[in-house]
This record gives sequence, structure tokens and C-alpha cells, in this order.
Amino acid sequence: MKLFITPTSPYARKVRVVLAEKRIECEIVVVSSLAAADSPVPAYNPLGKVPTLVLDDGESLYDSVVIVGYLDNKTPVSHLIPQDNFERASVRRWEALADGMCDAMVAVVMEKRRPPEKQDATVIERQMLKVERGLRNMSREMGEGKWAAGERFSLADIAVGCMLGYLDLRMAELNWREEYPNLAKLYKELMKRPSFSDSTPPLS
Repeated sequence: MKLFITPTSPYARKVRVVLAEKRIECEIVVVSSLAAADSPVPAYNPLGKVPTLVLDDGESLYDSVVIVGYLDNKTPVSHLIPQDNFERASVRRWEALADGMCDAMVAVVMEKRRPPEKQDATVIERQMLKVERGLRNMSREMGEGKWAAGERFSLADIAVGCMLGYLDLRMAELNWREEYPNLAKLYKELMKRPSFSDSTPPLS
């Protein structure tokens, strides 16, 4: 298998963490620019986005939600998505929230890359509200628990951890650790795992 990524993508990091936790061998192909004319990704994903997973038979899977679902069922090692219907829905809801917050951060980053006179402050404010509401909700629901959803490490923690790492990368000025110490504690615990420490995005 072959996984196309960009180094800073939180969605690609989520897949990399799942691969490591499931102990699945996979070639990692780092794409420097998805916008480049010679980008290899569109040959496997018509959207030209990462992560894109190419299977051994040449079939491709995208996006991260589809890929991690496939990988979790590929081997019985360390199931990250519960089999129980309600527990599975709970974990996937955490994933949806974390991914949605990453979507909002990406939107802010893209808006701020526009010339100052063309930036729309209302767009930035609207997307930042999603991030702030998401952090409050996550902190409230997690409470004093060790893990995000339930009593064991799961895809929920992976998704939240990748979101928090992207928050550090793109919006370090928020100082989220001070306001949400339980989320800070979770991220610190996650960073002890090689799957997270080895996939930390470059600070650029």
C-alpha cells in the first residue's frame, strides 16, 4: 500500500497514526505541492486531495474517514472503532467534530493568505467560532476522563489529538492549554505514543 500525504495535513496525520497503531506496513509518499501540475495525487484521487491511500491492487481510497474505517477492519490488532453501534457512533461523532474544526482552521488559514485588503473578517470570525465552540464542547464532554470517548484509547483520541496538533501549528496564539487543561493532558499523553511523536507536523 501507498499513502499520499502532505506533512502538515491533520487528516493525513490521522491516517498515519492509525497505520502505526494497527502496525500496518505502508509506504508514505510526501507530496510537496498538491497544486503543482506534476502532482501524482489526481491520478488516484480526482479531487487531488490528501490523504489518498493506494491499495496493492491499484484501487484507491479517500478521504481520511473512509481510509481509517478500512484500516481498522483490515486487521484485528488494536481495534480503534468500537463494534457496539452506540459506542461506534460516539467515537465517529468525536472524529466528525475534530475534522470539522480542522476544516474551520484551514478556512481561516486560506482567508488570511489573501491580500489584507481582500480578507473577509466575517469569514474568519465565523470559522473561529466553530473552533472555540468545539474546544469548549470537547473539554466539557471529556471532563475528568483519561480518554475522549469511553474508557479506552480510540479513534476519537486520534482525531482530537491531530486537531490539537494542527491548532498548535496554525493558531498557537490561542493558548488552548491554559483554558482547557484536560485537553492539554490528553495531548501530552498522546504525544508519549510513537504514533503521535513520529508524525508531529513541522512547525512551518
